[in-house]
Amino acid sequence: MFNHPDYSKNFDDDGREERTGTLLTASAHIITAVIGSGVLSLAWAIAQLGWIADPVCLIAFSLITWFTSILLAECYRSPDPITGKRNYTYTDAVRANLGGVKIQLCGIAQYANLVGVTIGYTITVSISMAAVQRSNCFHKFGHGDHCYVSTYYYTVIFAVIQIFLCQIPNFHKLSWLSIVAAVMSFAYSSIGIGLSIAKVAEPHHHARTTLTGVTVGVDVSGAEKVWRTFQALGNIAFAYAFSNVLVEIQDTLKSSPPENKVMKKASTGGVATTTLFYVLCGLAGYAAFGNDAPGNFLTGFGFYEPFWLIDFANICVTVHLVGAYQVFVQPLFAFVEKWCSNKWPERGYITTDHMINLPCCGEHPFNWFRLVWRTLYVMATALLAMIFPFFNEFVGFIGALSFYPLTVYFRIEMYITRAKIPKYSATWIWLKVLSWGCLVVSLVAMAGSLQGLALSVKSYKPFKIQQ
Repeated sequence: MFNHPDYSKNFDDDGREERTGTLLTASAHIITAVIGSGVLSLAWAIAQLGWIADPVCLIAFSLITWFTSILLAECYRSPDPITGKRNYTYTDAVRANLGGVKIQLCGIAQYANLVGVTIGYTITVSISMAAVQRSNCFHKFGHGDHCYVSTYYYTVIFAVIQIFLCQIPNFHKLSWLSIVAAVMSFAYSSIGIGLSIAKVAEPHHHARTTLTGVTVGVDVSGAEKVWRTFQALGNIAFAYAFSNVLVEIQDTLKSSPPENKVMKKASTGGVATTTLFYVLCGLAGYAAFGNDAPGNFLTGFGFYEPFWLIDFANICVTVHLVGAYQVFVQPLFAFVEKWCSNKWPERGYITTDHMINLPCCGEHPFNWFRLVWRTLYVMATALLAMIFPFFNEFVGFIGALSFYPLTVYFRIEMYITRAKIPKYSATWIWLKVLSWGCLVVSLVAMAGSLQGLALSVKSYKPFKIQQ
């Protein structure tokens, strides 16, 4: 294999298929992963925190995510960031730089988060698809009509689509899907901003906004204010939940120019672009709805007209999350299939690919194990999305669960180890303070989201059409 005359053209230095990713495709993957369902809840988050605290929190989360992403870009190769051995996954990077029990802790955090995000995206897509039907119903029968719509049918439709897309062999084949998804994310974010500005410009617009968000004694009780504030922090953290696939995105890049340099540029551009959209969406949405902002500002029906534009925005959400689901689920698939191949190497149905000819697509690798287990996984996430379809509470919980370990802790610990920063030095102290501060934020955000989930579960009846 290594003596093949065309080896240098077809394979990389590690013997794997030649990577073809560029700054454009990496940026598309990042934007696809970052601008997801989290942006839809930012108007609600600002309503809980107010004009001052929420923009500060958004910028703070953005800067922390950008800073730690720059640190993580240096960990793709070890020990040298340019010529060292490649780390194909986040867990591989932790193994090369930290080792010990932290490998298992990172794996648990990463893959639990991937599962949670795919469930969250399934919930979001079903709500957005149902919102299209409700929007047409309101347009036809008037805003006073109940227009009850079940999201379960749309969950099944989304699951069927994902079952087909999940047969894409690996993450490197998804560049086209991410570019389409990134365009969709810009589209529905821009529509949401435009609709919000138009609503603010309406005559006699009287949305009540405050510097500190929802008012105790008027909108909520004191206890509710505290819990909602904590949950809003979780929602903001979820909005930046792309940390768990960053190494996998870097593994799609060509080796020249160096992957770490390209990834730093992609991370800087991706985080800056998404933060701009986040601030605009959140502030415009809060100005439009005030302290009564819905949990999802495109499906909460603060907007009714033009109904076709609202339909288009929700279709864009759906198309985007179809691609984003794949960006997040492919690393999980790769992990499980690699583990099974190592565990049972003699099982041909696990380790052997068969080439089949598909109309208009040419030859495509087919594997029985991949077909069965990926199908079962999509069905399981769809079922959980049907049982727990709570948008704000679920995204807040997943954001709180993943932000500290994946976005902050492991990245800082790897940097301290690689840079050999002396213990108790000024740099070591401020990095530790940053880490501990983010831990506190994650814990209170998780507490708020769990409290919201508990309240929602009490009044919820699974598989019933909700008002």
